[in-house]
Amino acid sequence: MKICAVIVAAGNSTRMLSGGASKLLMKINGEPVLRRTLLAFDRAACIEEIVVVTRPVDFDAVKAAAEGIKKPVRITEGGRERQDSVASGAALCPDADFIAVHDGARPMITPALIEKVCADGVRYGAATLAVPVKDTMKEADGGEFVAATPDRAKLRAIQTPQVFSLPLYKKALDAAAKAGKKYTDDCQLIENAGGRVYLTMGDYRNIKITTPEDIAVAEAFLRFYEEDDV
Repeated sequence: MKICAVIVAAGNSTRMLSGGASKLLMKINGEPVLRRTLLAFDRAACIEEIVVVTRPVDFDAVKAAAEGIKKPVRITEGGRERQDSVASGAALCPDADFIAVHDGARPMITPALIEKVCADGVRYGAATLAVPVKDTMKEADGGEFVAATPDRAKLRAIQTPQVFSLPLYKKALDAAAKAGKKYTDDCQLIENAGGRVYLTMGDYRNIKITTPEDIAVAEAFLRFYEEDDV
Protein backbone atom coordinates (compact mmCIF):
# COMPACT_ATOMS: atom_id res chain seq x y z
CA MET A 1 0.00 0.00 0.00
CA LYS A 2 1.38 3.41 -0.95
CA ILE A 3 0.85 6.05 1.71
CA CYS A 4 1.43 9.74 1.01
CA ALA A 5 1.80 12.16 3.92
CA VAL A 6 -0.06 15.46 3.61
CA ILE A 7 1.46 17.95 6.05
CA VAL A 8 -0.87 20.89 6.66
CA ALA A 9 1.17 24.04 7.27
CA ALA A 10 -0.98 26.80 5.81
CA GLY A 11 -2.28 28.51 8.95
CA ASN A 12 -1.71 32.15 9.85
CA SER A 13 -0.52 31.46 13.44
CA THR A 14 -2.87 34.11 14.84
CA ARG A 15 -2.77 32.66 18.37
CA MET A 16 1.03 32.60 18.43
CA LEU A 17 1.34 36.41 18.48
CA SER A 18 4.23 36.07 16.06
CA GLY A 19 3.49 39.12 13.95
CA GLY A 20 2.41 37.09 10.92
CA ALA A 21 5.39 34.74 10.97
CA SER A 22 4.51 31.07 10.74
CA LYS A 23 4.72 29.16 14.02
CA LEU A 24 6.04 26.25 11.97
CA LEU A 25 9.27 28.13 11.44
CA MET A 26 9.75 28.89 15.13
CA LYS A 27 12.43 26.78 16.78
CA ILE A 28 12.30 24.06 19.42
CA ASN A 29 15.76 23.43 20.83
CA GLY A 30 17.25 25.11 17.78
CA GLU A 31 15.25 23.12 15.20
CA PRO A 32 12.27 24.59 13.27
CA VAL A 33 8.92 23.07 14.22
CA LEU A 34 8.23 21.97 10.65
CA ARG A 35 11.65 20.34 10.23
CA ARG A 36 11.06 18.17 13.30
CA THR A 37 7.75 17.10 11.79
CA LEU A 38 9.31 16.30 8.41
CA LEU A 39 12.14 14.29 9.98
CA ALA A 40 9.65 12.03 11.76
CA PHE A 41 7.80 11.29 8.51
CA ASP A 42 11.09 10.79 6.69
CA ARG A 43 11.99 8.07 9.20
CA ALA A 44 8.58 6.36 9.15
CA ALA A 45 8.86 3.25 6.97
CA CYS A 46 5.19 3.34 5.92
CA ILE A 47 5.45 6.76 4.22
CA GLU A 48 6.66 6.92 0.63
CA GLU A 49 6.33 10.62 -0.17
CA ILE A 50 5.48 13.89 1.54
CA VAL A 51 3.39 16.86 0.42
CA VAL A 52 3.56 20.09 2.42
CA VAL A 53 0.60 22.45 2.07
CA THR A 54 1.58 25.98 3.03
CA ARG A 55 1.34 29.70 2.30
CA PRO A 56 3.19 30.99 -0.78
CA VAL A 57 5.12 33.40 1.44
CA ASP A 58 6.58 30.39 3.28
CA PHE A 59 7.62 28.31 0.25
CA ASP A 60 11.32 29.15 0.53
CA ALA A 61 11.36 28.54 4.28
CA VAL A 62 9.64 25.17 3.80
CA LYS A 63 12.21 24.21 1.18
CA ALA A 64 14.94 25.07 3.68
CA ALA A 65 13.23 23.01 6.40
CA ALA A 66 13.08 20.04 4.00
CA GLU A 67 16.80 20.06 3.17
CA GLY A 68 18.32 16.63 3.68
CA ILE A 69 14.96 14.84 3.75
CA LYS A 70 15.46 11.63 1.79
CA LYS A 71 11.90 11.03 0.66
CA PRO A 72 10.31 13.07 -2.14
CA VAL A 73 8.88 16.33 -0.79
CA ARG A 74 6.49 18.49 -2.79
CA ILE A 75 5.11 21.87 -1.77
CA THR A 76 1.74 23.32 -2.72
CA GLU A 77 -0.40 26.28 -1.78
CA GLY A 78 -3.09 25.91 0.86
CA GLY A 79 -6.70 27.04 0.57
CA ARG A 80 -8.95 29.30 2.63
CA GLU A 81 -10.16 26.46 4.87
CA ARG A 82 -8.40 23.38 6.22
CA GLN A 83 -10.59 21.16 4.05
CA ASP A 84 -9.40 23.06 0.97
CA SER A 85 -5.76 22.74 2.02
CA VAL A 86 -5.94 19.00 2.59
CA ALA A 87 -7.72 18.55 -0.74
CA SER A 88 -4.90 20.47 -2.46
CA GLY A 89 -2.34 18.19 -0.86
CA ALA A 90 -4.28 15.02 -1.68
CA ALA A 91 -4.48 16.12 -5.32
CA LEU A 92 -0.69 15.68 -5.51
CA CYS A 93 -1.00 12.05 -4.38
CA PRO A 94 -3.07 10.61 -7.27
CA ASP A 95 -1.37 7.20 -7.26
CA ALA A 96 -1.44 6.73 -3.47
CA ASP A 97 -3.70 4.18 -1.79
CA PHE A 98 -3.87 6.14 1.45
CA ILE A 99 -3.10 9.63 2.71
CA ALA A 100 -1.79 10.44 6.19
CA VAL A 101 -2.94 13.94 7.08
CA HIS A 102 -0.86 15.63 9.76
CA ASP A 103 -0.71 19.04 11.40
CA GLY A 104 2.67 20.52 10.62
CA ALA A 105 2.46 22.10 14.07
CA ARG A 106 2.72 18.70 15.82
CA PRO A 107 6.52 18.30 15.85
CA MET A 108 6.56 15.79 18.70
CA ILE A 109 5.13 13.03 16.50
CA THR A 110 7.34 9.93 16.27
CA PRO A 111 7.95 7.43 13.47
CA ALA A 112 6.54 4.69 15.72
CA LEU A 113 3.23 6.52 16.15
CA ILE A 114 3.04 7.24 12.43
CA GLU A 115 3.56 3.57 11.60
CA LYS A 116 1.02 2.52 14.24
CA VAL A 117 -1.80 4.70 12.91
CA CYS A 118 -0.92 3.91 9.29
CA ALA A 119 -1.27 0.19 10.03
CA ASP A 120 -4.71 0.80 11.54
CA GLY A 121 -5.69 3.05 8.65
CA VAL A 122 -4.86 0.33 6.15
CA ARG A 123 -6.73 -2.23 8.23
CA TYR A 124 -9.91 -0.22 8.82
CA GLY A 125 -9.91 2.27 5.94
CA ALA A 126 -9.71 5.25 8.29
CA ALA A 127 -7.87 5.82 11.57
CA THR A 128 -6.69 8.67 13.76
CA LEU A 129 -4.41 9.03 16.74
CA ALA A 130 -6.39 9.87 19.88
CA VAL A 131 -5.93 9.91 23.65
CA PRO A 132 -8.49 9.68 26.49
CA VAL A 133 -9.29 13.11 27.93
CA LYS A 134 -7.93 13.72 31.42
CA ASP A 135 -10.24 16.51 32.53
CA THR A 136 -13.96 16.61 33.17
CA MET A 137 -15.54 18.21 30.12
CA LYS A 138 -18.57 20.50 30.10
CA GLU A 139 -20.89 21.51 27.29
CA ALA A 140 -21.70 25.21 27.51
CA ASP A 141 -24.96 26.88 26.60
CA GLY A 142 -25.13 30.18 24.74
CA GLY A 143 -24.85 32.15 27.96
CA GLU A 144 -21.67 30.45 29.19
CA PHE A 145 -23.43 28.29 31.74
CA VAL A 146 -23.05 24.52 31.92
CA ALA A 147 -25.58 22.78 29.69
CA ALA A 148 -24.39 19.17 30.10
CA THR A 149 -21.56 16.98 31.35
CA PRO A 150 -20.51 14.32 28.81
CA ASP A 151 -19.32 10.95 30.04
CA ARG A 152 -15.53 11.39 30.18
CA ALA A 153 -14.94 7.67 29.65
CA LYS A 154 -16.30 8.02 26.13
CA LEU A 155 -14.34 11.15 25.18
CA ARG A 156 -11.09 11.26 23.22
CA ALA A 157 -8.82 14.15 22.30
CA ILE A 158 -8.06 13.77 18.61
CA GLN A 159 -4.52 14.10 17.29
CA THR A 160 -2.87 13.58 13.93
CA PRO A 161 -1.85 11.84 11.70
CA GLN A 162 -5.28 10.86 10.44
CA VAL A 163 -5.00 8.13 7.82
CA PHE A 164 -7.64 7.56 5.15
CA SER A 165 -8.13 5.41 2.09
CA LEU A 166 -7.75 7.87 -0.78
CA PRO A 167 -10.94 6.67 -2.56
CA LEU A 168 -12.86 7.04 0.74
CA TYR A 169 -11.44 10.52 1.26
CA LYS A 170 -12.38 11.61 -2.28
CA LYS A 171 -15.90 10.22 -1.82
CA ALA A 172 -16.25 12.15 1.45
CA LEU A 173 -14.90 15.31 -0.18
CA ASP A 174 -17.47 15.03 -2.97
CA ALA A 175 -20.26 14.53 -0.43
CA ALA A 176 -19.19 17.63 1.50
CA ALA A 177 -19.05 19.68 -1.70
CA LYS A 178 -22.57 18.62 -2.68
CA ALA A 179 -23.83 19.49 0.80
CA GLY A 180 -21.96 22.79 0.85
CA LYS A 181 -20.12 21.82 4.03
CA LYS A 182 -16.65 22.73 5.28
CA TYR A 183 -15.16 20.72 8.13
CA THR A 184 -12.22 21.72 10.33
CA ASP A 185 -11.51 18.07 11.21
CA ASP A 186 -10.80 15.53 8.49
CA CYS A 187 -12.33 12.68 10.49
CA GLN A 188 -15.57 14.64 10.60
CA LEU A 189 -15.45 14.81 6.82
CA ILE A 190 -15.30 11.00 6.70
CA GLU A 191 -17.95 10.56 9.43
CA ASN A 192 -20.45 12.76 7.64
CA ALA A 193 -20.05 10.65 4.50
CA GLY A 194 -20.99 7.54 6.48
CA GLY A 195 -17.44 6.31 7.14
CA ARG A 196 -16.13 4.93 10.43
CA VAL A 197 -12.82 6.08 11.89
CA TYR A 198 -10.76 3.82 14.14
CA LEU A 199 -9.23 5.42 17.24
CA THR A 200 -5.55 4.49 17.53
CA MET A 201 -4.00 5.16 20.93
CA GLY A 202 -1.80 8.24 20.63
CA ASP A 203 0.63 9.91 23.02
CA TYR A 204 0.01 12.89 25.31
CA ARG A 205 3.35 14.32 24.19
CA ASN A 206 2.07 14.65 20.61
CA ILE A 207 1.00 18.23 21.27
CA LYS A 208 0.05 20.89 18.75
CA ILE A 209 2.06 24.11 18.83
CA THR A 210 -0.66 26.76 19.03
CA THR A 211 0.36 29.34 21.66
CA PRO A 212 3.77 30.48 22.99
CA GLU A 213 3.40 28.24 26.04
CA ASP A 214 3.41 25.16 23.80
CA ILE A 215 7.01 25.85 22.74
CA ALA A 216 8.08 25.70 26.39
CA VAL A 217 6.13 22.47 26.91
CA ALA A 218 7.73 20.84 23.87
CA GLU A 219 11.22 21.83 25.02
CA ALA A 220 10.44 20.44 28.48
CA PHE A 221 9.50 17.10 26.93
CA LEU A 222 12.80 17.04 25.07
CA ARG A 223 14.70 17.66 28.31
CA PHE A 224 13.05 14.76 30.11
CA TYR A 225 12.82 12.16 27.34
CA GLU A 226 15.24 10.70 24.86
CA GLU A 227 15.13 12.51 21.50
CA ASP A 228 13.98 9.35 19.69
CA ASP A 229 11.01 8.98 22.07
CA VAL A 230 9.37 12.33 21.30
